[in-house]
Amino acid sequence: MSLRIFNTLSRAVSDFTPAEPGHVRMYVCGMTVYDLCHLGHARSMIAFDVVQRWLKASGYQVTYVRNVTDIDDKIIKRALENGETIRHLTDRMIDALHQDADALGIERPQHEPRATDFVPQMLSMIGTLEQKGLAYRAGNGDVNYSVRKFAGYGKLSGKSLDELNAGERVAVETDKQDPLDFVLWKSAKPTEPEDVKWTSPFGTGRPGWHIECSAMACELLGQTFDIHGGGADLQFPHHENEIAQSEGANGQPLARFWMHNGFINVDNEKMSKSLGNFFTIRDVLKEFDAETVRFFIVRSHYRSSLNYSDVHLNDAKGALKRLYTALQAVPPAPVKIDWTDPLAARFKAAMDEDFGTPEAVAVLFELAGEVNRGGSAQRSGLLKALGGLLGLLQTDATQYLQSGAGLDEAAIQAQIQARADAKKAKNFAEADRIRNDLLAQGIVLKDSAAGTTWESAQ
Repeated sequence: MSLRIFNTLSRAVSDFTPAEPGHVRMYVCGMTVYDLCHLGHARSMIAFDVVQRWLKASGYQVTYVRNVTDIDDKIIKRALENGETIRHLTDRMIDALHQDADALGIERPQHEPRATDFVPQMLSMIGTLEQKGLAYRAGNGDVNYSVRKFAGYGKLSGKSLDELNAGERVAVETDKQDPLDFVLWKSAKPTEPEDVKWTSPFGTGRPGWHIECSAMACELLGQTFDIHGGGADLQFPHHENEIAQSEGANGQPLARFWMHNGFINVDNEKMSKSLGNFFTIRDVLKEFDAETVRFFIVRSHYRSSLNYSDVHLNDAKGALKRLYTALQAVPPAPVKIDWTDPLAARFKAAMDEDFGTPEAVAVLFELAGEVNRGGSAQRSGLLKALGGLLGLLQTDATQYLQSGAGLDEAAIQAQIQARADAKKAKNFAEADRIRNDLLAQGIVLKDSAAGTTWESAQ
């Protein structure tokens, strides 16, 4: 069975073959780094981490790009509130993002472009759109995209222009020719700090949100690539606008497949900072170990809504412990996955059908049952190997089941000193590894001028 993916653009599950044989190019919209990541961000990062893991397991080379939006109204507002520069704020938040993602076992993408590094490419695309009559200069100094001049607008959301509203992020202004028009280049305001202003043929200003992703994706992956992903809330207007900009400028499809992960809900409402009902990743890690959080997300299909509660996370914790108990009972032997094995074949069939992780996780429990009934080290090894394709079950079983109980004060302080020594030696990769290992075990490090302290997340 070949890989099939639900394409939001066609609203159907279709056979997937990359445009370049053996090589998948994938772009996923990342975070706007003005605050700590919440569990909704974790959902998206983990969903596409699983996607790229399975693509690689299927024999593909994967070029994975996940951007960072490091210039935005919210970033400017937060930096001014904090009395810090834009760069200082975004550097801090990107570092925190990496800490959280590493703790959750999320492999870093091959490219993690910052929007501020691609302003020349954005200006080039805006210039092309203006030459083609798809962009115009407004009276207030902004450059706007003329939505009604792009014939394909609305094809991703499936609505006609008359049905579409301006959208949450699109302000209706008198300088726009149409309420649906959106900004490509924002004219500089006197109250804005100097580090968010660029000179351009359109005047001093900064890019709009949508043009950032179009420029970064096309620069790093080409004008047409295989998969474009992100949260369901980005489908309109952000991804719709990306299509209009990129295809308007280049005259060819932006992405062959569009993938959107579902929300994490709290009391049946989407978790979001704007609603104030969010839980940061590190707050959740104070109550639950990182692999439990990952398992909680992975065992639901990426397109489904997922309800957050301590009850659901406790259930995930208990279920994950059952898998580790099987691995502890029969220590796994290293195995190469034999895809003709009936359970391995069922795992593959589930993942090949639009990354069906619920069915794949069910196979893990069947294998655990076999192991508990007297299965061999090879069956235990298969359980661990298949779990690894989902980013699970790679910790020593006994260590996991002890839940970090062996980490006493002396052991933690020894790790803190080892991290300090690594930083002094400029071995920052090792320093990050130590910090992330401790975070995964529920130990949160706090750096300050006075030194490093820790607090238990258990």
